[in-house]
Amino acid sequence: MPSWLNILIVFTKIGLLGFGGGPSFIPLIQEEVVENNGWLTTDEFVEALAIGYTLPGPIATKLAAYVGWKISGTTGMVMGVLGTVCPSMFLMILLMTFAIQFKDNPKMQGVLRGIKPAIVAMLAWTVWEIAPKSIHDIPQILVCVVTFIALVLWSMHPAWAIIVAGVVGLIFFSN
Repeated sequence: MPSWLNILIVFTKIGLLGFGGGPSFIPLIQEEVVENNGWLTTDEFVEALAIGYTLPGPIATKLAAYVGWKISGTTGMVMGVLGTVCPSMFLMILLMTFAIQFKDNPKMQGVLRGIKPAIVAMLAWTVWEIAPKSIHDIPQILVCVVTFIALVLWSMHPAWAIIVAGVVGLIFFSN
């Protein structure tokens, strides 16, 4: 079992590298907790994502709480959340002291224009890695496609999409 300090260090690293908002943390967390440290299996990580998306709040914080709690109880949960939240909080305090005067700077705009597509690529990579391990048959493919259509074409709120998918799973996939 990892120490609380190890959990804090790993999630602080994630907190420092998670540019672009909550979903950009997902591939970083997956790499650290599944691939590098073996704290969760891919199935457990997908389960954590599913649980995380059913609750309000930033997904990165919920994943940090879930992983920390699963591997080291309440202390692990607190360390995971602190590691995820504190770096961005301190960097925002630092950045905000300078951001107002540099927000229209072409170099800053260039940096942001470069980072945004990289975030999209990281999210696509996460889907590429998780989908084959999460979708195993035609009914699950149908749930995935219908959910995607509901989100994109009908502007369904993600919370409702998760709830509906959970009900479909309860009805059709329970033994």
